[in-house]
Amino acid sequence: MEDSRSDDPNLNPIRNRNPNPTPNPLSTIISSAQVWPTIDGPLGLTEEASVDYARRFYKFGFALLPWLWFVNCFYFWPVLRHARAFPQIRNYVVRSAIGFSVFTALLSAWALTFSIGGEQLFGPVYDKLVMYNVADRLGLSGLA
Repeated sequence: MEDSRSDDPNLNPIRNRNPNPTPNPLSTIISSAQVWPTIDGPLGLTEEASVDYARRFYKFGFALLPWLWFVNCFYFWPVLRHARAFPQIRNYVVRSAIGFSVFTALLSAWALTFSIGGEQLFGPVYDKLVMYNVADRLGLSGLA
């Protein structure tokens, strides 16, 4: 009676396993597709050139051109999507994404503070901060 129980596939999970499982067709399609470092696929840059461009976009973003960080993230979007692909490029692209996020948060906070707070928040200094009355201050409007 004990032998018949051990032969039952429902009770013995080791015998129930399939030695040659059929692969999931979706996972084989995804894993067989070639991943390119740039959004333009095979028409884009080689991996060596991509590392150079990603590094340049990242470094020039610090030269008060943070929109290059956005361009870096957009152009190398496949590198952001595939975590294990292109580790040299990914380092620069992830840092660009972080830099652009911080820049956008700071710029948005400044713009909202300035536009919502306005003259009540800044007081008499507000007239010196705004740029719409520069022509009046310099006497260029002809209304003086």
